[in-house]
Amino acid sequence: MIRGIKFVSVPVKDQDVSLKFFTEKLGFKVATDQPFNEKQRWIELLIPGAETGLVLFTPEEHENRIGGFQPISFISDDAIATAASMKAKGVEFVAEPKKESWGTSGIFKDPDGNQYVLSSR
Repeated sequence: MIRGIKFVSVPVKDQDVSLKFFTEKLGFKVATDQPFNEKQRWIELLIPGAETGLVLFTPEEHENRIGGFQPISFISDDAIATAASMKAKGVEFVAEPKKESWGTSGIFKDPDGNQYVLSSR
């Protein structure tokens, strides 16, 4: 029986730059950082307080996915306050968090130009 999602993978160009972004600017914690092959490491990150993790890894021939909109929505208790904290650390938002009838959401990007939703209910 499936109980959840262990991790989602984010395609990145430079694993070191991405690791620094996700740990220093977003507060993720390193669960695993080990060699995978001669080109990449397997870097698995944990989101404090969450069960689902994030992997900074680009499968062979998936490099064209770097820099686009990623189908990942991060949730926080207060998207507007979280966005302000993220922006203070240098995170760029391409769409400021906006309150809607269903909740609040905005879109931010990482150093590779990957875009993600930040939302709250």
